[in-house]
Amino acid sequence: MSDTEIPVRVRQMRYEADTVLSVGFETLDGSPLPRAEPGAHVDVILSDDLRRSYSLTQALDGTTPGCTVAVHRNPASRGGSAFVHEGLRVGDRLRLSRPKNHFPLNEAAAQSVLIAGGIGITPMLAMIRRLAEAGRPWHLHYAARKRSAAAFLAELDACVAASGGQGRVTTHFDDEANGALIDIAGIIAAAGPEVHFYCCGPEPMLAAYEAAARGVPKDRVHAEYFSAREEASREGGFDVVLNRSGKTLHVEPGKTILDVLIANRVSVPFACTEGTCGTCETRVIEGRPDHRDVILTDEERANGDTIMVCCSGSKSARLVLDL
Repeated sequence: MSDTEIPVRVRQMRYEADTVLSVGFETLDGSPLPRAEPGAHVDVILSDDLRRSYSLTQALDGTTPGCTVAVHRNPASRGGSAFVHEGLRVGDRLRLSRPKNHFPLNEAAAQSVLIAGGIGITPMLAMIRRLAEAGRPWHLHYAARKRSAAAFLAELDACVAASGGQGRVTTHFDDEANGALIDIAGIIAAAGPEVHFYCCGPEPMLAAYEAAARGVPKDRVHAEYFSAREEASREGGFDVVLNRSGKTLHVEPGKTILDVLIANRVSVPFACTEGTCGTCETRVIEGRPDHRDVILTDEERANGDTIMVCCSGSKSARLVLDL
């Protein structure tokens, strides 16, 4: 067990929508979980070889022993959501990572416009709770295939009530709109100046969001991805040098850096294997990474001092990592 992993038990499980199950955890000894700002996620270590990242439904102030995530039962699940929905039970013990946040909320924004699709509501709920508490103006646009597939509707109503007229929720259900999708371009075009935009949902929604927000300054456009935007680097043909041991590993074509590390029993945490969660982020000491993740900013990519080893490769013949 890593020093960064926190032993917990399942405190409660509850269906929030047709295929969405919320799971509450609490520390075994009642000690507080680390602080986490809105938009943060934790890795849930379901077993030694099964680790998945899930967004927190609420920020953590560093004084509470519990937290909650929400898990959509994905029909194409590679193990994570299937395990949670079918195998996890109240009282089960497992481990959480310390919270990480690649989707932070700008609480000083003049207004926040949030666009959520399906399970993408989870990090938005944490943001809205914070904005409601602070009395900041916000408007959530929440899309789902149908009303029964939309989670946390009662909680959102409570946030609106607590916002003193500063918060709004507009829902869009495809089946009630004759199959029409939410108009993301219209939402962004109708927003005033200085608005910060947030989007989390399925890939087609995020693609539409990126296209619609091209004219908005990048520092006001925020997104979180569930899946990769491009294929993992499997071109291979370069060496990875492990700086701590001095060992050199060759990455063959068809393999990722993570594949080679695992094959050589090099311990590195990972969860999504697509560059969407940040669990496998590793410091680069020398070389030029070929970034394929959806987490790093353009500036961070240009700096080249960190890499997601699950999906990214190397543009140089030699890549020295802090491993």
